[in-house]
Amino acid sequence: MKAKHIACIVWLLLVSSVSMAEDAITWDSLEPSQQQVLSEFSADWDSLPAKRRERLVRGADRWVGMSAEQRDEAQNRFSNWRRLSAERKETIRDRYETYRSLSADEQRRIRENYHRFKQMNRDRRQLMRERFHKMTPEQRQRARERLRDRPRPAKRD
Repeated sequence: MKAKHIACIVWLLLVSSVSMAEDAITWDSLEPSQQQVLSEFSADWDSLPAKRRERLVRGADRWVGMSAEQRDEAQNRFSNWRRLSAERKETIRDRYETYRSLSADEQRRIRENYHRFKQMNRDRRQLMRERFHKMTPEQRQRARERLRDRPRPAKRD
C-alpha cells in the first residue's frame, strides 16, 4: 500500500514539473519590445526559473510603458542599488518584507508620512534626521507610537 502511495506521489511530482515547464515563458513567445529590453538574458533564458522569467517580463512591460524621464530615474535608482553593500541590501529587503506584512491602513499611513517628509524643505528634513539619530531606541519607539496614534487631518476633495 505504501509503495502505491509513493509511486503515486512521484508520478504527480513528475506530471506537475512537466506542466510547470510547459507554462514557462519561452523567448520566442515574447514581443519584440520585450526581447529588446531583456536581450542580455536571451542566451540563458531557457535555463532561468519560470518565476524569474515572469518577473523579468513584468519588469520589461513596465519599462516599455515608462517615459524617458521615468527610465532615467529608474536607471539611477538601480545604479544606486548596485552600489549598496550586501548588508545594506539585506536590511532594505527585510524592511520591505516588514512593510508588506502591514495592513493596508498602516502602509497608507507610512506612505503619507513619507510624502509629508519629502515635502519639507531641506533644512527641516535635516533637522528631523538629526533629532531622530540622537534619540534613544525607547524615544524612537514612543515617537513612532505618537505618530501612529495622532488624529488624521480631514481629506480635501
